[in-house]
This record gives sequence, C-alpha cells and structure tokens, in this order.
Amino acid sequence: MAEPFQCKNCEKLSDASFNFCPHCGQETSNKLTVGVLFSNTIKNYFSVDARFFKSFIPLILKPGVLARRFVDGKRLLYLHPAQFYLFISIIFFFIFSFTIRDAETKVATSLEKGFFVESTNDQSHDKTNSVGIDSIIEGLKDTESASVTVSGFQKKEILDSLIANGASEAEKLRAMGKKKDAGVFTTKVYTQILKLYERKGGGVIETLYDTVPIAMFFMLPLFAFLLKLFFRKRGTFAHHMVFSFYFFTFLFIIFSAIAIANTFLVIPNWLSLMVFLSCIVYLMLALHHFYQSQWLASFLKANFISLIYLLIVVPIALVGVVFVSFLLY
Repeated sequence: MAEPFQCKNCEKLSDASFNFCPHCGQETSNKLTVGVLFSNTIKNYFSVDARFFKSFIPLILKPGVLARRFVDGKRLLYLHPAQFYLFISIIFFFIFSFTIRDAETKVATSLEKGFFVESTNDQSHDKTNSVGIDSIIEGLKDTESASVTVSGFQKKEILDSLIANGASEAEKLRAMGKKKDAGVFTTKVYTQILKLYERKGGGVIETLYDTVPIAMFFMLPLFAFLLKLFFRKRGTFAHHMVFSFYFFTFLFIIFSAIAIANTFLVIPNWLSLMVFLSCIVYLMLALHHFYQSQWLASFLKANFISLIYLLIVVPIALVGVVFVSFLLY
C-alpha cells in the first residue's frame, strides 16, 4: 500500500494517487515551473473575464434574470453578486474621483468668500495680526457671550490674530465662543468648525467622498428591507440582498456612463430625467422577472419602493454622510 500523501497547503493526509487534495482542492504536484505559473495566471484571468461578461450582458439586457438564476442555483457561471457590486463600485468611484478636484476648488473658494461674516459692531476694527498673544487673550474677555452661528462667529479679527500668532486650540475655541463647561459633543463641533475655518474648506469634499462608499454599503440592505416589506412571501432576506446587489450594480454602471459622458459633453436636463425614469422602468422589469409578479403589481411596487427610498432613505443617508464627514474632517 502506497504511503499517504501530505498536502503542502492544508497539511492533511490523502491518497498518493490523487491529483488534487480532497480537503482543499490544491494540486498535489509540487512542481512550480514558469509554464505552470503563467498557465494558471492566464486561466484564472480568462475565467474571471468570461464570468464578468456572462454576468454583465444579462444584467443590462435582462433585468432581474441574472438575480433569479443565481437564486435558483446557477452560480458558478456568473460573478458573485457581492463581488460584481464591489468591482463595479470601485470603477465608479475611480471615475468619480476625477471630478473631486474641481468640486474641491469651488467649495473651498465659496467657503473662503462667504463662510464667515464680519462682526458688525459700531466700534472701529484695528488690525490685530501684529498684536502679541497676551494682548489678544485680553480681548477674549469680550467674547464670552460670543456664539457660533450658521454664517460665522463674532470677533473674527481676534481669531485670525490668534491663528497668525500660533495660539493654542483652547484659546482659539474661546474666541469662537465655546464655554468652559461645554460638553464633549459641543467641543467637537467647535473643533471641527475651527478646522474648517483654518483650512478654508480644503479637503471637505474629499472627506465627503471617502464617506460615501461606506454609506452606500449600508443603504443597500435598507433597499433589501423595503423589498422584504413588499414581497414578504417571495423569498428570504438573502434573496432580496441578491436582487439588491445586482440592481445597485446596474445603477453604478449607469452612473459611471453618465460620469464619463459628462467629461465630453453637457447632458441636458431632459436626458437626465429620461435616464432616471429608465432606472425605474428597469426596476419594474427586474421585479417582474425576479419575483414572478404581475405587471401591474410590479409597476406599482417599483414606484412605491422608489418614492420611499428617494424621499426617506436617501435624504436621511445624505444627512448622515454630511454629519459623519464633518466629524471625520
């Protein structure tokens, strides 16, 4: 009887006559040549590439069919829905990142021009940038009642002088009107506003951009939850997640195409509206094919789901993204 073979990968014993380990699937041959290396690389590349196009074409041309096939068990022929979503979303955010610089410049310029409003006291304002920190601190006595407002804060000249003279953060926060007994959250808000002021808005869009992918990952299960509410008896939550992954993948493909088109031409409003309506039509078709529902039911549910998601979930998510971005700035 032949000696048992120990797999180099999982280190478990198996029959020496096996070409592949029955435990982990690795080839039992220990020979690694240039030919084997490139052969496996090419096979893996074209295997993924083939599965991508086998998934991409049905996703675009046959709404809901790809998700239905995956749920029914035909899974090795297509990209996993989560893998497909991740791949397309990375492409989208890569394309979208090229627009960040222009947006960053515009936002920074707007904040620099109008984020803070000058104090409107009747007293004349002296130039204080050349005044020492000790003299400036004395001026803080008049700022105890100052408070941060939407348009800015009082005693801007004193704050500018503190910044120019390298004052501590605590002194600058006092100039903004933060009270000594302010809580942790209030202190954090003042600190973030100070950062925004000192940086003149620089990096705010980039921080917002970095937060969006995380928000999208949480928004997808919320969409699946809506599907669960409207199709309670049509599958498990995992089935609704599969549908959501593929539908959001389709949306990212459309958004990527729009982003690319925007770099070459200006898309008119009517065309943007048509694209938006086409996404709702796509959702209706996808619901019909995936859940085998009637056309009228698919039409009504597609519109209800879209309205609820756009009017409730998306606004709440946007507020959350802005708030988290502000705290992480």
